[in-house]
Amino acid sequence: MNSENDPFGGPVGLPITDTLDLHAFAPRDVKAAVEAWLDEVHARGFKALRIVHGRGIGAQREMVRTILARTPFVAGFSDAPAEAGGWGATIVTLR
Repeated sequence: MNSENDPFGGPVGLPITDTLDLHAFAPRDVKAAVEAWLDEVHARGFKALRIVHGRGIGAQREMVRTILARTPFVAGFSDAPAEAGGWGATIVTLR
């Protein structure tokens, strides 16, 4: 069955904005989604971003921050302010 007829068989296009909410992704897809999104927002000239990873046990937060730490065009990152998600989200600044 091809992805045209299978609603679960193909990639889903998402609008590119300054916020990525990881609640929409299966855990196995998070790393690839963050990396692809970072490349795209950087190419589009975004400078200030927010990644919503949730609070949970902190596994997604650590994965996100590992990716950010090794991405050359990331200038810095920190917990979001309380009104923007607190420690359930990360604020990112790009070069």
